[in-house]
Amino acid sequence: MRIFNTLKTRIASKQAKIAVIGLGYVGLPLAISFAQKGFKVFGIDTNPKHIERLNQGESYITDVRGKDFSKFIQSESFVVSTEFGILHEADAVIICVPTPIKRKYTPDVSYMLSAIRSVAKHLHQGMLIVLESTTYPGTTEELIQPELEKSGLKVGRDFHLAFSPERIDPGNKNFDVTQIPKVVGGITAGCTELTTLLYGQVIKHVHPVSSAKAAEMTKLLENSFRIVNIGWINEIAQTCHKMGIDVWEVIEAAKTKPFGFMPFYPGLGVGGHCIPEDPLYLYWKAKRYGVNSKFIKLAADTNAHMPNYVIHRIEASLSKPLSKCKILVVGVTYKKDVKDLRKSPSIRLVELLKHQSQVDYYDPLVPFLKVGGIDLNSVALDSKSVKSYDCVVMAVDHTAVNYDLIRKNARRIFDVRNIYKNFKDSKIERL
Repeated sequence: MRIFNTLKTRIASKQAKIAVIGLGYVGLPLAISFAQKGFKVFGIDTNPKHIERLNQGESYITDVRGKDFSKFIQSESFVVSTEFGILHEADAVIICVPTPIKRKYTPDVSYMLSAIRSVAKHLHQGMLIVLESTTYPGTTEELIQPELEKSGLKVGRDFHLAFSPERIDPGNKNFDVTQIPKVVGGITAGCTELTTLLYGQVIKHVHPVSSAKAAEMTKLLENSFRIVNIGWINEIAQTCHKMGIDVWEVIEAAKTKPFGFMPFYPGLGVGGHCIPEDPLYLYWKAKRYGVNSKFIKLAADTNAHMPNYVIHRIEASLSKPLSKCKILVVGVTYKKDVKDLRKSPSIRLVELLKHQSQVDYYDPLVPFLKVGGIDLNSVALDSKSVKSYDCVVMAVDHTAVNYDLIRKNARRIFDVRNIYKNFKDSKIERL
């Protein structure tokens, strides 16, 4: 109890030293939030280029500006490093590392295990460890706890362990990390209490649940809900097209119902880290309990097929074969106004088109990229260049695109994002 009370007092008085492992879209904003509240923060990232840029007051994350953290770097209240040795000073360690999916929908926990084993080398009495990396239910209890207890220290007695899923939405200016409610679930009630207190220092609302498993399942429910509904609306879009119905009109009409309906919109599929992969963690784990999560698998397959479907629609709308066409894809990021290419279905579209036609891309956020081992540069967007393409595909609806120029000069437009909903023009075809 003495160990518990000491850490509780240190957190409440902001004397606790916080370490964040993984300074990406999740970890960096969180680390800065603790520094802004007066905590001493250690940031650890294995990418030396990230550490170099942070020490120079430069950000590599869209939602973080250099001025948000440079003064903390200078005052050494925010210390960043590639070395895990600084963990011996930490009272609380928050782990925000990638958790990708391997082949056959198998979770890749290598980054997470590597981080935990590094923490274990510096584990000491009174330390609180919180995992934020999205994973399958049972990870914290079945995988993380045994690794840490190899030290001889026991969770709930000597140290504390909890899971709190990240909920960052890159590019969302209305909800930064401090505005998004935090779910926490500890191995013991004491672990939950300390984690709730810790996050309560920087986040407006913290919602404790009964266990780490419940917290792990919460994140998977959220993202499975999204992938299933996106897959469903993509299937509806295909059905509506076959029936000669405008799916966008149908969605707008359904939205008028004040209850029982939430609008989702069709597109090229899903991108980023969370939606394409997180539900597959649940799919994998559920199979080990004899449950076949058909909705998740079907939705994932439907979304993965959307670039092929869009190509089929583009080819059907043209007067000559794709092999003789020149195509421009507008937007290659996975999301509007976010410079993030992770699992972008637009890049998959470009890759597939390159096997069948001549294809270029334009994206105001991405000046160059590599597709299938080939280096591509974003082309200039002017009336002359737009006129040179047989079809312009509106794949991502970035704000900083001259849509009027495209509409006036394109020979043909395939509008995946319903950008030209207010224009009745025979040269424009919408998904």
